[in-house]
Amino acid sequence: MRTVEPAYRALHASGEIARRARLLQESLAECRLCPRRCGADRLSGESGECRVGRLARVSSAFPHFGEEAVLVGTGGSGTIFFSECNLRCVFCQNWDISHGGEGREVEDDDLATLMLALQDRGCHNVNLVTPSHVVAQVVAALAIAASRGLRIPIVFNTSAYDSVETLRALDGLVDVYMPDFKYWTPEASATFLTAPDYPDVARAAIQEMHRQVGDLQVGRDGVAVRGLLVRHLVMPGAVPESLEIIRFLAEVSPGTHLNVMAQYRPLGDAGKTPGIARRPFWGEVEAVRRAAKEAGLTLL
Repeated sequence: MRTVEPAYRALHASGEIARRARLLQESLAECRLCPRRCGADRLSGESGECRVGRLARVSSAFPHFGEEAVLVGTGGSGTIFFSECNLRCVFCQNWDISHGGEGREVEDDDLATLMLALQDRGCHNVNLVTPSHVVAQVVAALAIAASRGLRIPIVFNTSAYDSVETLRALDGLVDVYMPDFKYWTPEASATFLTAPDYPDVARAAIQEMHRQVGDLQVGRDGVAVRGLLVRHLVMPGAVPESLEIIRFLAEVSPGTHLNVMAQYRPLGDAGKTPGIARRPFWGEVEAVRRAAKEAGLTLL
């Protein structure tokens, strides 16, 4: 079992989480929290480019047993799926949630209650899925939940389209960062993610994440307690992009843990988008996995 409390417990005791929550909430008046920097007045209910205003919207919250084994353990990973997204991937694998806005608005207190309920159900962590556009709401909820006894690790499960400035506001609050590094080149990112700056943003974000939490650490129960865990979804025809991502991750740290994912399907608008209207060939997936092994990364 876990023997060390999450770092946010100490920050709660000093009042630091509440202080950061206030600053992040104030910043919603002219939102610059994500790389889109759209300037929307979300405090007044205006929707930003993420299509979310003052309140976070949650699609579901439940113990997830389909995540990485180091997150699932025996009690499951306590996932909270946030609706909408600050990245507009044309191939999104959770289209109804991230593009369709499926879900309900929740007050910060309600979000804290969801976190505590997952802990009460025996989950090993609170796994925040697609949280980049609702960081202010997450930190406000964490301040409340910590005051009510939340003690399990926080997992930040993200597309890696995160600003370094916002990530610094999470230093000491997040135990496990789990970014999905998608594409390496601006050209592919503009076409498939609608964000040509994605590669630069993702590289800087992952470096900052590693600075904060280091390589992945696993407790005696086999469950991750702290560190960086990177996902990479192998896309059709994009092995050269994958190889560059692997090279970069090995430079960040030879101890980087990587999950090479092969479950891509042409969902959303992908079926009518040239280049990604098919599943990746098995040989493409194997080439990426082989390169990761040769680079010395730890494959999950």
